[in-house]
Amino acid sequence: MTAQPRPTGPRNPDGRSGAWAVIRAVAGKDLRVAGRTRDTLLATAFFAGLVLMVLGLALSGSVRTPDQGAALAAGAIWTALALAAAVGAQRAFAQEQEAGALEQLLLYPGPHGALYLGKLLGVLPPLLLVAAFTVPAGLILFGAAEAATAAGRAVPWAALALTTVLGILGFAAGTTFYGSVTVSLRAREALLPALAFPILVPAVIATVKATALLLTDGWSAEVGTWLTFLAAFDLGTVILATLLFPFAAES
Repeated sequence: MTAQPRPTGPRNPDGRSGAWAVIRAVAGKDLRVAGRTRDTLLATAFFAGLVLMVLGLALSGSVRTPDQGAALAAGAIWTALALAAAVGAQRAFAQEQEAGALEQLLLYPGPHGALYLGKLLGVLPPLLLVAAFTVPAGLILFGAAEAATAAGRAVPWAALALTTVLGILGFAAGTTFYGSVTVSLRAREALLPALAFPILVPAVIATVKATALLLTDGWSAEVGTWLTFLAAFDLGTVILATLLFPFAAES
């Protein structure tokens, strides 16, 4: 009986698989699939919108100061986006599992850590697109944008965009790693949030604090401190997940 050949992937001129070529191939494949089927985008957008709407309806009758409104808006927005990140990461690996291609993907020539980075880059664009609608919707729903305008302050969209990118990167980095850990388990839908969210607590706190401060006081040194912490968290999570992914994938 002939052994099946290993899948061939992009190689460097010296014959060895290049990590960057693997990252581009995996991310490109995921983005093409996401653009063609839109399953991941629709699932994450629906989930984020649903969470935001439920929280908005539950808290709409409460009387609050502008500072409290900003804090509620920030908490609701990032709760919705954290849950949406879990849905997106779960779908990223579930598609491979359902198609029976996960084992073939792990045989792809090249370092397994590059597979994680490719998956991460494939998850990020749909989540950022969802966040581009979720953040303004949350500000309007909770009256934070109106309160800022009434107080004579402009909404700091550029700083909010930076906070959103850093927050989504941290959420995606953690949930993508745990998506690979739980993809072959029967209760993966429940296990992924249970494993990922305790690790993501620092990112959630940093994004909520930075967003609330931006909405009430604009840019400040405290906002810069929170964003620096968030960037360090993102970098540490990506590096650690890249190093641990080969062990998680082979288990």
